[in-house]
Amino acid sequence: MGKTGYFSHKDCWKHEMGPGHPECPGRLDAIEDRLLVTGVTDALTQYIAPKAALADIELAHSRLHIAAMRGLTDWLREEVEAGGPPYTQVDPDTSMNMHTWDAALRSAGAALAATDAVMAGELENAFCAVRPPGHHAMRDKAMGFCFFNNVAVAAKYALQRYNLKRVAVVDFDVHHGNGTEDILAGDERALMVSFFQHPFYPYCGDQNPAPNMVNVPVAAYTRGMDVREIIEMMWIPRLEAFKPELIFISAGFDAHRDDDMGQLGLTEQDYTWITQRIKDVARRYCDGRIVSCLEGGYVMSALARSVEAHVRVLADL
Repeated sequence: MGKTGYFSHKDCWKHEMGPGHPECPGRLDAIEDRLLVTGVTDALTQYIAPKAALADIELAHSRLHIAAMRGLTDWLREEVEAGGPPYTQVDPDTSMNMHTWDAALRSAGAALAATDAVMAGELENAFCAVRPPGHHAMRDKAMGFCFFNNVAVAAKYALQRYNLKRVAVVDFDVHHGNGTEDILAGDERALMVSFFQHPFYPYCGDQNPAPNMVNVPVAAYTRGMDVREIIEMMWIPRLEAFKPELIFISAGFDAHRDDDMGQLGLTEQDYTWITQRIKDVARRYCDGRIVSCLEGGYVMSALARSVEAHVRVLADL
C-alpha cells in the first residue's frame, strides 16, 4: 500500500466571486470537515501547496494570458484601495477578487508539488483540495470559474521535467474540460478521456476531437450504470493501449444526482467504482501514480461524500 498525499493552502479559501456564487470557499470546508469526521484525514499525508512558478504556468498558458491575470489583479487592488468594488468580471459566470491570483498559483502549485512527490516515490498518489478549479481555463482564456488549468499545467510539467513519454488525463466532471482539450489536443504524449453532459456548458467537445481525445458526450439524466459501461467500453481500452506513466484526474463531482448544477445521476458508489478502475490502470502501468485535482461539485453534502468516496479508494481505506 502506498501513501496518499493531501495538498491544499489557506489562500484557496480567500478567492471568492461574490455572495451566492456556487464556486465558494465553503466547498473546501465541506470536504475537510467530512474527511475529518470520517477519520479519512488520519490516513493522509498533509502538504501545504506552494505557488507555481510562472515558467511552469507558461507550459500550458500564453504569456499574454498570465500577464492579463496579473494585470487585472493589480488594477483591482488599486480600485479597491480607492473604494471601488471588490470584484472584476472575467466572463458572465467568473470574477476575480484581490486574492484570486495567489489562489490560482497555489492551485496549480498543488498539482505540481503533488506531481513531484508522486514521481519521487514519496507518495503513491495525491488529492489536491484546491480552488479555483482549472479544466475550463484555455491556453489564452479564463472562463467557467477557472483561471489557470491546474491539471494541464501539471501534465505538461510532468512531460518536460521527468521526460515522460505518456501521461493520461481522466476528467469525470459533468462539464466538458474544454480548456484541457485546448491545451493537450494533438500532443501525442497525452491522452485525455472524459464523459460530460451534452448539450451543456461549455457546448463543445462533441465535434471531431483530436485523436488523443476520447470525448464521450452523454445525455441529461444518464445514470451511473450507463456511465460505468461507457468507461468500461471506451475509456479503459484506450488507457490500457496507451500505457500511461502517470495519470491525472480532473475530479469534478457535479455529475452527482443531488447536484443541481448538472442533470446526471451519479452517486458516491459510482465515484468509488470509477476511482477504482482508474487505480487499477495506474497500478498496472505506472506504479499507481495518480494526481487528482478538485474541479466541480457544488452541493456541499454530495460533494463532501463524493470526495470522501474518491479519497478512500486512493488511500486503500
